[in-house]
Amino acid sequence: MLATPGANRSVRTRVLPVIAALFAATSVVCQIVYSQTDPGQRVPWTILTVLAFAAASVLDAAGRQGVRGVLALLAVAGGGGLAVEVLGSHTGFPFGDYSYAGDLGWSVAGVPLVVPFAWVMMAWPALLVGRALAGGGRWLVAVVGGWALASWDVFLDPQMVDAGHWSWAHPAPALPGVDGVPLTNFAGWLLVAVAMITLLHHLVPVDAGTDLRAGPAPVMYLWTYGSSVWAHAFFFGRPGVALVGGVLMGVVAVPYAVALVRAVRR
Repeated sequence: MLATPGANRSVRTRVLPVIAALFAATSVVCQIVYSQTDPGQRVPWTILTVLAFAAASVLDAAGRQGVRGVLALLAVAGGGGLAVEVLGSHTGFPFGDYSYAGDLGWSVAGVPLVVPFAWVMMAWPALLVGRALAGGGRWLVAVVGGWALASWDVFLDPQMVDAGHWSWAHPAPALPGVDGVPLTNFAGWLLVAVAMITLLHHLVPVDAGTDLRAGPAPVMYLWTYGSSVWAHAFFFGRPGVALVGGVLMGVVAVPYAVALVRAVRR
């Protein structure tokens, strides 16, 4: 028998969010294990953290928007993320001159495969942040969502550079308190992130009934914000990154948390 539209919708709205939540929880557990593991043994936990989070975002997209949302996310964030990283690591545009150490597993054209999955994992919640805070205005969604995505890199890049996964030929000038990562990288991230969210917003229909709804992707975005502030302040020994990243990502993360709480109460 063919599944009825009602049955398909039930799977989307009830089953997929549960599976997505399990992947999100797995990502959190991997991050906790990472923090308790010797620095030389952390690569597998880094990869598992990203893959589990990416799976949660893909399933969250499927639950909210179905196949169309999944295909758009994988094409724009996954394919686009890989393309821009290949371009960036070979030409220096748009991030600056950097190179991968080759210790993050399988790669394509010198770019570790885990990297485009990192774009996937954060691009989806960033789109939801943009829509929640900016309403229906296309360009405002792109700017707010792009900031939601790009500001996360204030935490990501210092951590990965300190871990030796990639390095910059010219790490200065940098943001105050964020030594080791050039301003060109953050400018490039903002450019790419705004373009990425613009495309996703165009390709994925706005759904007022699902866009502003608590779920694995929104929760993981807020978890990433809070845990990153804590980790850089007390674990990685980077209080400057905790402060600067806390302010820059907090510009969208804090209002988004408030918007989610209000939506849940309604």
